[in-house]
Parts: sequence; structure tokens; C-alpha cells
Amino acid sequence: MKICLLCFDISNNSLGRAALLASALSSHHDVKIIGVSKNGATWYPMRDVDIHIEIYPWRRYPFFISTIRKMLRDMDADIYIACKLRPTSFGIALLKKWSSRKPVILDIDDWEAGFYYHSGFWGSVGRFMNFSNPNGLPYTWLMEKLVGFADSIIVSNKFLQNRFSGCLIHHCRDTSILNPENFDSQKVKKSLGLENNRVIMFMGTPRAHKGIDDLIKAFESLNHSDLRLVFIGAEPSFNPRQEKIVVLPKTSFNDLPKYLSAADILVVPQRDTTDTQGQIPAKLFDAMAMAKPVITTRVSDIPEVLGGNGYLVEPGDSDGLARAIQHVLDQPLEATEKGIRARKRCVELFDIKVMERKLLKLIEKTIEKL
Repeated sequence: MKICLLCFDISNNSLGRAALLASALSSHHDVKIIGVSKNGATWYPMRDVDIHIEIYPWRRYPFFISTIRKMLRDMDADIYIACKLRPTSFGIALLKKWSSRKPVILDIDDWEAGFYYHSGFWGSVGRFMNFSNPNGLPYTWLMEKLVGFADSIIVSNKFLQNRFSGCLIHHCRDTSILNPENFDSQKVKKSLGLENNRVIMFMGTPRAHKGIDDLIKAFESLNHSDLRLVFIGAEPSFNPRQEKIVVLPKTSFNDLPKYLSAADILVVPQRDTTDTQGQIPAKLFDAMAMAKPVITTRVSDIPEVLGGNGYLVEPGDSDGLARAIQHVLDQPLEATEKGIRARKRCVELFDIKVMERKLLKLIEKTIEKL
């Protein structure tokens, strides 16, 4: 069967979930990912991924209409999976469904409209008037009203399930690749210039809603000469200007496990905002797979995903974050044991094989309903 996944922007991290779904299905079906790219390129961490990806130009309206027409002409799959509740994925998939009668599965891993609401009333009004952006607020808002036209719905957390219904399929990871036994953490530390350092790691793009300010404040309150806060995946412009903070360049998904192996603690300090209430950070599953002690916040499904195999603080509490980091540093054996249990939980519940089974069952049910 030919399956086409639509990614709303191949140049950003939305490609991560699309590629995960594609990987889970690729051993059973002919799979490809298509989508527009705002900068014309593939998201850097996934440039080496072994998945067929087709890129279309991103433009503002009215010029984007020609891109839509070309995409619809080229789309020839038996089933479509729209990744994210966005016009350039779900909207285009619906147009194809209505013209070809092919089924559409909608995968929702973020509350997309929530990203617009954090700017307040007037900010939201201004964004709502942005009609030239194909993924602007008015069109994204419309997508929520069209959810019922999807033949099946997948959600990545319970907030989204309560809002949109659907089959709950969390982010997953290939735990055979993300396996701490494959790496010598001390050798990796040495190669990164972190020999003899204890490493607190943050992965992904540092943003306010991800609690980056809380993490830096917590780190600065800790007085350990050997402690380093390491950021992986930050933009080149990100420069905290602190001697003990290390910013490493963006890395590919293939190299991610190696970098992760250098961490002594991985911190996921999500704040409780409209940006984060409808998401589960994928890096949480990376850390669990690599058996790393995780310090994170009580936001969304994070506590349930960890299942007691990590350290939880209240969102926005930098003092609590500092205390949790200090506790892990003081209790390395306990932290190591929690990391081992977290990996076991990840293998059992969040391995890519688990996602594969759930997806195949959902596709079968979707086809049966037609």
C-alpha cells in the first residue's frame, strides 16, 4: 500500500514526528513524506534520514495556490496521513480526500492554535488578520473546525485526546539505536571537551515556553566547579555568555545518541502555557531510552509518561529545579537506578515497534470503515 505523509513544514522540527510515523510504517508499506519547506531545505537534524522526502515551495497567498495545485496533482497514495492540524498538511490532505475519495488519518501532536494565544488579546487579533500566511491563525483555527472530516485521528497526549478524541499514540523511539550500551560516555565527553565534567544537558531549540530561563537561573545558583550546562540544537545566535555554559552545534538524528550519552542529567523544564499544555517533548523519550536521569515539570502527560522514573518539579520553579539537580548530584546511585527503570519503561511502552503495531491496527480499522 502507498502511504503519503504530509508535513506542514519540512524545514522545522515538525518533520520529526512525521519521520517517526514514516519509519514505523516503512517495513510494511511504500511510504513517503511530502510538504512545503519555508526555507527550501530539510530540517537539519533529519537531512541524513533514510526516508523518501519531497519538498514543495512555501509562498504567501495568492502565490501559494500554485503550490497547492501541484501537490494535489502529484499526490497518488492509497492513504494520507496529515501530520499536525495545519492547512499545509491537514488542509491539503482534505482537498485530496474530497477529490479522490482516499482516506485521511490526522496526526495531532500539538495544540496548534495554542501557539497563537500566548501573545494576548491584541496579539491574537493581529495574528488573526494575517491572511497571506498559508498557516496563519485564521486558517489554523479553521482546521480545528474540520477535524470531523478525518477518517481517523491520532493524538500524542491526553490533553489533545480530550479536545479532539482519537487514538492515543505517544512519541516513540528506536531503543535499539538509542541504547546506552552502544557508547562509552567518558570517551564521548573527552571528544566534546567535557572530560572530568558533570554534564547537565538541554536538547532542542531554547525557547521561553520550554523553561530555558528557569534552567539557566537554576544552574547559576549551583556552585560546582566541575558542572557544565550543555545545550544541543540551539541556533548560532544563542549565546548565554556564561563560562560554564556550553553550546554545541546542531547535530543529526544519527549522531544524537552519541551526544546524549555524554549527559549525566537531562533537564526538560517545560512551563505551563498554551504552548506546552498540548505537547509532550520528544526529548523526554530520548532521555528515557538512553537511561538518563530526567528532571522535568508537571505539565501535560509528562508525569504519566515517566511513571515515577524521573524527578518532577513545578513549572516555572527555578529554585525547585536547582534543588532537584542538587539531589541528583548528591544521589548518583538512586539517579542511575531511576534512569535504568526509565529505559525499561521506554522499551516496553514507547519503542518504535509499539508505535508500529498501533499504526498498522489503526490503518486496518480505517480501511474497514470505508
